[in-house]
Amino acid sequence: MGKTKSATDFFKELEGKSNYSFLYLDDSVQSLEIKEDFKDASIVEILETVLSDTQLNFYILEEEKRVFLLQNTIIYDELPSSFYQTIDTVGSTAVVQEQRNIPPPIFYTEEVSQTPQKLTLIRIGKADEQNLKSTYLLSGRITNAQTGSPIPDLAIRVRGSSRIAVTNEQGGYEIELPAGYNLILTSAMGVQDAEREVIMYNDGSLNLQLQESLEQLQEVVVEADAVSNVVEAVSGSEEITSEESKDIPLVLGERNILEVAKALPGISSAGEGATGLNVRGGKTDQNLVLLDDAVIYNPTHFFGIFQALNPFTTDKVNIYKGAPPMEFGGRLSSVLDIETKNGATDKISGEGSIGPVTGNIALEFPIKKDTSSLILGARGAYADWILRSLDEESLNNSEASFFDGIVKYHHRFNENSEIRATAYYSRDNFSITTDSLYNYSNRLGSIRWAHKLGNKSTGVLTASNSNYNFGIDYDDEGNSDFELDYTINESELRYRLRTRLNDAHTLDYGVSGKYYAVDPGSIEPMGNDSNVAPVTIDREQALEGALFIGDEFKVSDKLLLNVGARYAFYGAMGSATQNVYQDGAPRSGTTVQDTISYDSGEFIKTYGGPEARVAVRYLLTPDFSVKASFNNSYQFIHTLSNNTTVSPIDTWKLSDLNIRPQKGYQGTLGLFKNFNDNMYELSLEGYYKMMDDVLDFKTGADLLLNENVETEVLQGEGKAYGVEFLLKKNKGNLNGWLSYTYSRSLYKFDGDTSAERINNGEFFPSNFDKPHDLSVIANYKFTRRYSISANLVYQTGRPITYPVGTFRFNNADYVTFSDRNKFRIPDYYRLDLGINIEGNHKKNKLAHSFITIQVYNVLGRNNPYSVFFVTDDGEVKALKSSIFGIPIPSITYNFKF
Repeated sequence: MGKTKSATDFFKELEGKSNYSFLYLDDSVQSLEIKEDFKDASIVEILETVLSDTQLNFYILEEEKRVFLLQNTIIYDELPSSFYQTIDTVGSTAVVQEQRNIPPPIFYTEEVSQTPQKLTLIRIGKADEQNLKSTYLLSGRITNAQTGSPIPDLAIRVRGSSRIAVTNEQGGYEIELPAGYNLILTSAMGVQDAEREVIMYNDGSLNLQLQESLEQLQEVVVEADAVSNVVEAVSGSEEITSEESKDIPLVLGERNILEVAKALPGISSAGEGATGLNVRGGKTDQNLVLLDDAVIYNPTHFFGIFQALNPFTTDKVNIYKGAPPMEFGGRLSSVLDIETKNGATDKISGEGSIGPVTGNIALEFPIKKDTSSLILGARGAYADWILRSLDEESLNNSEASFFDGIVKYHHRFNENSEIRATAYYSRDNFSITTDSLYNYSNRLGSIRWAHKLGNKSTGVLTASNSNYNFGIDYDDEGNSDFELDYTINESELRYRLRTRLNDAHTLDYGVSGKYYAVDPGSIEPMGNDSNVAPVTIDREQALEGALFIGDEFKVSDKLLLNVGARYAFYGAMGSATQNVYQDGAPRSGTTVQDTISYDSGEFIKTYGGPEARVAVRYLLTPDFSVKASFNNSYQFIHTLSNNTTVSPIDTWKLSDLNIRPQKGYQGTLGLFKNFNDNMYELSLEGYYKMMDDVLDFKTGADLLLNENVETEVLQGEGKAYGVEFLLKKNKGNLNGWLSYTYSRSLYKFDGDTSAERINNGEFFPSNFDKPHDLSVIANYKFTRRYSISANLVYQTGRPITYPVGTFRFNNADYVTFSDRNKFRIPDYYRLDLGINIEGNHKKNKLAHSFITIQVYNVLGRNNPYSVFFVTDDGEVKALKSSIFGIPIPSITYNFKF
């Protein structure tokens, strides 16, 4: 090995030792350094060795003893065979046959681009006569030029073609480009649109650093989403960014990304202030809610009025109403995948708000510039003053407060590996009466390692733990003081791989395992004088696992398939005791045939089976597609609640010997169309869903601290169907969306005995069946600083069971009720208005401000939350309760630095 020489010196030395002269551009060899010494080597062998790892080719003109060094390209001294075609004549029909599917030489002129701005031309790959193809693979990573963080969900398009790619969470992308000249365009919310001229000579990589666009942050919809809506195979998916809730008027001025989700088609809730979402006719427990890959069992504060997520640390939520990605399972209706922001890696920054009842703050710290960061978020409520100020003596001593905090660390080792870790905690305390203090809390943590395995594969390893707890402290003037506790804990390990096999096939595959531990409840006497007997229900344990594989198969530029299979496994474990009941008889203490004891770690009962995920997209035009999908799934965990709406003290129950897992099947068909360069987005999608072994409960069921809760449970079937319409306007001074859903949600419980039947075994509307659901979100910008916004909601009143008569038996009066959910409470409608005022946009300011002035329920509509019945002087009377029956004004000050 000799000393290192510059290319210029090396070629001059080579000219002196040979009869060849070398012609090249100095810029093309400027970075080339040569260390090899050559002896008894030909000129061809020397050049092949020296230029092997460069984009330089060579051409030798032997007659003149000249060597030309060429950047990327090949000089042809004869036309390739593919340049000509042969014609065979069969009868009177001419048949053209290409000899080889090899493209002709690449020609390029400087005047190809028609854009007014001169763009930097980028040459990709090194031309190789042995690897001439019609298309080549371009891959790379796109990052923020200011922070160095990856830019996910950025759309990469090819002008004049339907080819498109979207960056993943690490900012990586892959796209097939035709050989030769291409003009690629990139676009995403908060990022300046960019164009790049690219000449493809071979496979290669291109990493880009893009600038932020502050003005685009005011848009309601991510443009990349609008493109994905048409092009991706998966339907029934929505993405909401935290910024989208900035200009939408909501109760008490609180940003609420989950409340915004209710304005999308197919998503609703049982009522105002209700915890949980009902997605396409499913129950609230049929949604898998994830925060940075860890399950969050109750993502709300104060009975669902506020979200339990800091809006300034939350990046976005991806909602899958149809066939979710293969890695997700365990729920029938939907997946809500909530992601936290990565902190800034260049400078300390922060964002916060002060509102009527809450205060929020988020701080971002760079740990190592352009490499690692830490983001901290905290929220707290000071709502007690509102309860004390109400003209209601019974509420003067009430309490309502909550707190949540989040920490996220993000570290990028290199372009091929990064890690993130998240820790989250929230707690609520509320007491509406003087004798009971309720509390519930969420605690979770997750760590995720994303890494690249070679040129074609990436992997993501995730470990998470989640804990949900609620308690009741009862303290009255008697001797019945007690403390009640309930806890569910789960831990999961998941490994997902993605491999691009070739131009047509991309595989997603992996494995996951989960462990559940449920403490169904305990009650302990509080104080020495309490006469409450202690009770502890035995712990429940279970394992849940899955193997999954999926293939995104590009059949053609128009037809895209996303097919996959998932095998779900579940096993309930001891130690435990389980009752065996008589066949054909209602479950009760009198029908127990046997009691079986199981040792620690012994399987009580196993369930499982295959799950299919199939999605098809066909492009009718580049901006108009038709999609269809089918999926089935198992759910092994259920909520126990005999309330109309989910409450913080609902318990979760694992499937066991007597409670079977729920099963669901869903098919969809939809049309998706974009207009005017993605300014407008239109979709129309229908769905049909069937469910087996869904849970309901006997009238007056006793669920809390019940050792044999299966005696109170009924399992039946359900069906839901509907049509969803969505029209979005993504750009311009006026933006927003209109959504309308017509849907039905019906359940049927037809057991062997009358005690196990509801509504005589016929289908009846679910508690959240709302056939008509209309939402309008609108924001109008007068200037960059001033805008107004509106939120209009209309819903059919939810079903209710009414008393329809009375009768007298044994000198006592009894009430007879209608069939289950035969009637409805009044329809719900609400209008909210807001004014948004931004501070000036001077660059050198300590902090940038944003003020929102909003009025929730402007019309003062006294929407009923529930209707209940009381007996007064022997007469049954109906009473109505409302959450917000008057206009609720608020003003919130937001700041960012």
